[in-house]
Amino acid sequence: MRKAAHLITAASAVAVLLGSMTVMVPATANAADAKTIAEGKALAFNRKKGNCLACHQMDDGQLPGNIGPPLVAMKARFPDKAKLRAQIYDASKNNPNSVMPPFGPHEILTNDEIDKIVEYVYTL
Repeated sequence: MRKAAHLITAASAVAVLLGSMTVMVPATANAADAKTIAEGKALAFNRKKGNCLACHQMDDGQLPGNIGPPLVAMKARFPDKAKLRAQIYDASKNNPNSVMPPFGPHEILTNDEIDKIVEYVYTL
Protein backbone atom coordinates (compact mmCIF):
# COMPACT_ATOMS: atom_id res chain seq x y z
CA MET A 1 0.00 0.00 0.00
CA ARG A 2 2.87 2.35 0.82
CA LYS A 3 4.35 1.90 -2.68
CA ALA A 4 1.02 2.76 -4.31
CA ALA A 5 0.73 5.91 -2.20
CA HIS A 6 4.26 6.91 -3.22
CA LEU A 7 3.41 6.42 -6.92
CA ILE A 8 0.25 8.49 -6.56
CA THR A 9 2.22 11.25 -4.81
CA ALA A 10 4.88 11.18 -7.54
CA ALA A 11 2.26 11.26 -10.28
CA SER A 12 0.54 14.17 -8.56
CA ALA A 13 3.83 16.06 -8.37
CA VAL A 14 4.44 15.52 -12.07
CA ALA A 15 0.92 16.66 -12.92
CA VAL A 16 1.35 19.81 -10.83
CA LEU A 17 4.72 20.51 -12.45
CA LEU A 18 3.35 20.04 -15.96
CA GLY A 19 0.33 22.15 -15.14
CA SER A 20 2.53 24.94 -13.83
CA MET A 21 4.68 24.82 -16.96
CA THR A 22 1.73 25.79 -19.11
CA VAL A 23 1.01 28.67 -16.75
CA MET A 24 4.56 29.93 -17.24
CA VAL A 25 3.82 30.90 -20.85
CA PRO A 26 2.96 34.59 -20.72
CA ALA A 27 -0.51 35.51 -21.93
CA THR A 28 1.04 38.47 -23.75
CA ALA A 29 2.90 36.06 -26.07
CA ASN A 30 -0.42 34.73 -27.35
CA ALA A 31 -1.77 38.27 -27.68
CA ALA A 32 1.38 39.32 -29.54
CA ASP A 33 1.12 36.29 -31.83
CA ALA A 34 -2.54 37.07 -32.52
CA LYS A 35 -1.65 40.69 -33.27
CA THR A 36 1.16 39.66 -35.64
CA ILE A 37 -1.14 37.21 -37.42
CA ALA A 38 -3.86 39.88 -37.76
CA GLU A 39 -1.33 42.36 -39.16
CA GLY A 40 -0.08 39.69 -41.57
CA LYS A 41 -3.60 39.02 -42.77
CA ALA A 42 -4.20 42.73 -43.30
CA LEU A 43 -1.00 42.95 -45.35
CA ALA A 44 -1.85 39.83 -47.37
CA PHE A 45 -5.31 41.19 -48.17
CA ASN A 46 -4.09 44.75 -48.86
CA ARG A 47 -4.28 45.33 -52.63
CA LYS A 48 -1.44 47.88 -52.41
CA LYS A 49 0.93 45.74 -50.33
CA GLY A 50 1.00 41.92 -50.29
CA ASN A 51 -1.96 41.56 -52.62
CA CYS A 52 -1.93 37.78 -52.16
CA LEU A 53 -5.60 37.67 -53.15
CA ALA A 54 -4.75 38.76 -56.67
CA CYS A 55 -3.39 35.27 -57.32
CA HIS A 56 -4.42 33.01 -54.42
CA GLN A 57 -7.65 31.80 -52.89
CA MET A 58 -7.25 32.08 -49.14
CA ASP A 59 -9.19 32.20 -45.90
CA ASP A 60 -12.17 34.55 -46.19
CA GLY A 61 -10.71 36.74 -48.94
CA GLN A 62 -13.08 38.39 -51.38
CA LEU A 63 -12.57 38.09 -55.15
CA PRO A 64 -9.46 35.86 -55.09
CA GLY A 65 -7.47 35.12 -58.20
CA ASN A 66 -6.57 31.67 -59.47
CA ILE A 67 -3.10 32.16 -60.93
CA GLY A 68 -1.40 30.68 -57.86
CA PRO A 69 -2.38 27.68 -55.78
CA PRO A 70 -4.95 28.05 -53.00
CA LEU A 71 -3.25 28.83 -49.72
CA VAL A 72 -4.49 25.93 -47.62
CA ALA A 73 -2.74 23.31 -45.47
CA MET A 74 0.34 25.49 -45.34
CA LYS A 75 1.93 23.66 -42.40
CA ALA A 76 1.70 20.41 -44.36
CA ARG A 77 3.01 22.01 -47.54
CA PHE A 78 5.79 23.90 -45.75
CA PRO A 79 6.76 22.01 -42.59
CA ASP A 80 9.82 24.29 -42.44
CA LYS A 81 8.50 27.83 -41.96
CA ALA A 82 11.80 29.22 -43.27
CA LYS A 83 11.07 27.68 -46.69
CA LEU A 84 7.68 29.40 -46.75
CA ARG A 85 9.37 32.70 -45.93
CA ALA A 86 11.94 32.12 -48.69
CA GLN A 87 9.10 31.40 -51.14
CA ILE A 88 7.35 34.65 -50.28
CA TYR A 89 10.61 36.61 -50.22
CA ASP A 90 11.66 35.45 -53.71
CA ALA A 91 9.79 32.60 -55.41
CA SER A 92 12.10 32.77 -58.44
CA LYS A 93 14.89 31.16 -56.40
CA ASN A 94 13.01 27.82 -56.49
CA ASN A 95 11.26 28.42 -59.80
CA PRO A 96 12.84 30.88 -62.25
CA ASN A 97 9.58 30.91 -64.25
CA SER A 98 7.43 31.92 -61.27
CA VAL A 99 5.05 34.80 -61.85
CA MET A 100 5.02 35.56 -58.13
CA PRO A 101 6.67 38.92 -57.50
CA PRO A 102 9.99 38.86 -55.64
CA PHE A 103 8.59 40.78 -52.67
CA GLY A 104 11.92 41.04 -50.84
CA PRO A 105 14.47 41.82 -53.56
CA HIS A 106 12.15 44.37 -55.20
CA GLU A 107 11.37 45.91 -51.80
CA ILE A 108 7.63 45.52 -52.34
CA LEU A 109 7.44 44.41 -48.71
CA THR A 110 9.84 44.99 -45.84
CA ASN A 111 11.37 42.04 -44.00
CA ASP A 112 9.04 42.77 -41.07
CA GLU A 113 5.99 42.75 -43.36
CA ILE A 114 7.11 39.47 -44.93
CA ASP A 115 7.54 37.94 -41.47
CA LYS A 116 4.00 38.99 -40.51
CA ILE A 117 2.55 37.56 -43.72
CA VAL A 118 4.43 34.31 -43.11
CA GLU A 119 2.92 34.07 -39.62
CA TYR A 120 -0.57 34.59 -41.06
CA VAL A 121 -0.19 32.28 -44.06
CA TYR A 122 1.21 29.56 -41.80
CA THR A 123 -2.16 29.51 -39.98
CA LEU A 124 -4.01 28.57 -43.19
